[in-house]
Amino acid sequence: MNASSSARPVVLDVWCELQCPDCRGALADLRALRDRYGDRLELRLRHFPLEKHKHAFAAAQAVEEATEQGRSWAYVEAVLGRVEELDRKGEPFLIEVARELDLDAEEFDTALIDGRHILIVDADQAEGKAIGVTGTPTYVIGGERLDGGKSQEGLRERIEEIADRLLAEQQA
Repeated sequence: MNASSSARPVVLDVWCELQCPDCRGALADLRALRDRYGDRLELRLRHFPLEKHKHAFAAAQAVEEATEQGRSWAYVEAVLGRVEELDRKGEPFLIEVARELDLDAEEFDTALIDGRHILIVDADQAEGKAIGVTGTPTYVIGGERLDGGKSQEGLRERIEEIADRLLAEQQA
């Protein structure tokens, strides 16, 4: 069996919230990373809703529902791309986006009412606080935390350096 078929993907945790303009700014970098690495990089969205954004907690729950329905990144990108609408419309906007993506919008509505995804969001937020996440986006790769809330400048290059090193170590 050759090394490439047994290599585990490098994990990039992205602590994010969907009402955050800085996270929207990070979308291009995340797309570029997905294009460059494909399945060699596992991009994991982690929830870190900030109190100053009143719809962020509901949006995090909605992402979990989108994940259950098999469309998490499409949903994340659709909502993040329209942060201002989420600001203005709140939860009805989250359901509207689900409908636009041909997801089961009624199930989104029910999930937001019954709170079935709250524990996942709470666990992510608690883990984020435990490792020192204070804002979004924050990236963790290879045990290194990179804070993107202040500036995205140079972050993608840094993530690529770490990912390349970790992938090379797997080959060795």
